[in-house]
Amino acid sequence: MTYSFISPPNAARFVLSNATVPAVTLEPIDVPVTEGLATVDIVISDGMIADIRPAGAAPADYARSDLRDGMVWPCFADIHTHLDKGHIWPRQANPDGSFMGALDAVRADREANWSAADVKRRMEFSLRSAYAHGTSLIRTHLDSLAPQHRISFEVFAEIRDAWKDRIALQAVALFPPDAMADSTFFADLVTTIRQNGGLLGGVTRMGPELVWQLDTLFRTAAEQGLDVDLHVDETDDRGAETLKAIAEAVLRNAFEGKVTAGHCCSLARQDEDTAARTVELVAKAGIAVIALPMCNMYLQDRYPGRTPRWRGVTLFKELAAAGVATAVASDNTRDPFYAYGDLDPVEVFREAVRILHLDHPLDTAARVVTTSPAAIVGRPDKGRIAAGDPADLVLFSARRWSEFLSRPQADRVVLRRGKVIDRSLPDYRELDSVVGA
Repeated sequence: MTYSFISPPNAARFVLSNATVPAVTLEPIDVPVTEGLATVDIVISDGMIADIRPAGAAPADYARSDLRDGMVWPCFADIHTHLDKGHIWPRQANPDGSFMGALDAVRADREANWSAADVKRRMEFSLRSAYAHGTSLIRTHLDSLAPQHRISFEVFAEIRDAWKDRIALQAVALFPPDAMADSTFFADLVTTIRQNGGLLGGVTRMGPELVWQLDTLFRTAAEQGLDVDLHVDETDDRGAETLKAIAEAVLRNAFEGKVTAGHCCSLARQDEDTAARTVELVAKAGIAVIALPMCNMYLQDRYPGRTPRWRGVTLFKELAAAGVATAVASDNTRDPFYAYGDLDPVEVFREAVRILHLDHPLDTAARVVTTSPAAIVGRPDKGRIAAGDPADLVLFSARRWSEFLSRPQADRVVLRRGKVIDRSLPDYRELDSVVGA
């Protein structure tokens, strides 16, 4: 078992004293807050958070670990991933790092290799990594063209049940909306989604059938009681305005379910007036937006022999200022859409702060991988630190933002129901028989 800078008491009842907590993740408590950080004592009893008190106020006779102002975060929520694609890079790399190169490479690998056994092995590897890093909630998109939709959703359902006490899992069907024209396929896809408790998704693109596609999608979602999570405008094309079309469709259809839009890159390429009108519509429609800073930086504005000119991400601050629910997430992991990554929300957060300028001030920045994503996917019980909740916590030696953001926090300690977990990461060699070395 690996734990580093501190070893909490192996006791039924103990205190994490002098813990520095991002206030945005903390239940209301009357303590001083500096740069969005509060110092408290967290009382843990029988695996649950029994109480949260000002630093030094916990009962003196309890066993304790003095964090000496080290940070404590809730376990993370990572709500836009692709567990089915994860770790195929050694088997099917992206030849040029481009978006089209990624599409072609994934298509070839899926058609050749994505059996139930293959998908399961790679999903399990990804989840073991995410769990070791401190994640307790994941939403994944699953490639859902026939016959893959049934293969992957059946594997997902099995894994969701096996992992239910470690990571809460949700799945979204990812498919091109023009496939809805095949009524037999679409009906079977919707049945598969419903049987497995999933969401409707898709990759929206500008075109003459877009209005019909969106109306069909939202009408079907309403009839079947499904929420919607879409890939939107993942391009530097200023003319890509499917985010606007989605907002209009939500309002036109009076859709009452939850709608989430990932990427929305082209919004940052449009002129101020055009972008502002879309942001206003998105807020009015109640659509949540997820930024994927690492993958977007990797794919967007990539042209041979040319240095990228923009960061590839959406108008995150403008959307948040308009009242749009926003969060960041991992996206792809070691596959043709993103060659790197390990489903580590600390890495995602550190990069998001840099890429999206979430700093100066950092007061509420921690929300983007904790409370905000959890609320967006309907799990407000996750990503927070509150009395009565399970003691699912991540402990860091870092005391302040500068310390936290300057190192990868490899010595963190993860508690699940108050117990230290083994943070040993799975060895890539375990996948050699599946994807090669």
